[in-house]
Amino acid sequence: MDHHLVASISIAGSCLDVLGSLYLAYDLLGGPHGPLRLLTRAVTYSIMFGLGYGLGLGLIFGVASGVAIGLTFAIELNRTSKRQDHYSLPWEAFFSAIRAAAFSAALYPQVGLRFAVLYGVLLVAGQVIAYSRGVRPSLHYSATRRPRFSRLGVEATLIRTAGYMAAALLCSAVVRHVEHPWLFALRLGLVTGLITGIGMAFSPYVEYYADNLPERRLGVFGIALMFCGFALQSLQYWLAVFDVRLS
Repeated sequence: MDHHLVASISIAGSCLDVLGSLYLAYDLLGGPHGPLRLLTRAVTYSIMFGLGYGLGLGLIFGVASGVAIGLTFAIELNRTSKRQDHYSLPWEAFFSAIRAAAFSAALYPQVGLRFAVLYGVLLVAGQVIAYSRGVRPSLHYSATRRPRFSRLGVEATLIRTAGYMAAALLCSAVVRHVEHPWLFALRLGLVTGLITGIGMAFSPYVEYYADNLPERRLGVFGIALMFCGFALQSLQYWLAVFDVRLS
């Protein structure tokens, strides 16, 4: 077994221990109005978008985009939940830049630096234009146990799909580094549009459970996370007990 994999598993176990302890400390962190609501949003959106992008575009893309989208969406929607408003345009541009940087970093191994940087710049410009027109994660915000579909949401999904495809084609024309640019652009646009559209349609579920955190279930969930973390951390010692060679 590769020693890098063992180290990664141990680090993941430590992260689960920390996360589990936060859920156990629910009351200490302020109960229903504390930072666990933000944490729950960030973790849930990261997993949801990370799995979608990972299945459609690969593991690296899933991890990078999942973390960036999960964190920024959680911050924006947490504010909407509390204050029923949104951040100013400069802050929204900053969130867009975080997501674009994650996309660029995930694309870099496939397309090179020039393509990735140009694509990121185009993404930031497109997202800022969308924000200025009122299209943001908190569009038609609701916290209910049913999906949310709207005409504006569908139109935004279609425009986003076309925009990501057009940006990829433009970068291919300028940089000329991608084989089969039309197929690449089609895949990138469809995956991005589909996953983002589905994520926003089902975000009311996430918002509902983030705003109605049951204390006992949180405690049980925290204990389960800590047990999983302990199991992952102990893997390195079990390998030593059974004399498993590391490469």
